[in-house]
Amino acid sequence: MWSKRLVFVAVAGLLVTCFPALAGAERTAATSCADPELPAAILDGPPAAHAASELRTISVTAPKATLTLAVADTDARREKGLMCVTALRSAGGMIFVFAKAAEYPFWMKDTLIPLDMLWVEADGHVTTIAAHVPASTLETPDDKVAQRTGKGKFVIELRAGGAASAGISAGDRLTLPRLAASQ
Repeated sequence: MWSKRLVFVAVAGLLVTCFPALAGAERTAATSCADPELPAAILDGPPAAHAASELRTISVTAPKATLTLAVADTDARREKGLMCVTALRSAGGMIFVFAKAAEYPFWMKDTLIPLDMLWVEADGHVTTIAAHVPASTLETPDDKVAQRTGKGKFVIELRAGGAASAGISAGDRLTLPRLAASQ
């Protein structure tokens, strides 16, 4: 009898840990330090904070999926990016829009989930994929934060494994809408 009770308690604890909604606690997809304008369409759960407006989203056609991407087209939006996000939808992410194609390094400060990063030319050709870029924490020392670099006019961030799931490889061409950086 004792072992059945212990198994029940262990299973119940595991369920509550894996599925917080069962305990009445709703898991958030972004902490309070995240951009409050991140759209619900890319997050896998509610954000900790909401803004009156959301970043616009676009659809990008990949070989095996249609991606829904929030548009980061200003310096401020590009700087904040997906910092402090804890859960992205499987085909959700962000596209960073620059004024021209160049080599763009990304420093993943306060990026709390591992990501795939894709550098994309203006015509949609994927030049570089950095798969499974490791997450950091809010306490990760600056010199230990992951950095990746590639060349393109756009950078797309997806949750780790997202590029492979969407069938995207370097050299592929994505179908992108017209995008321009704002100042």
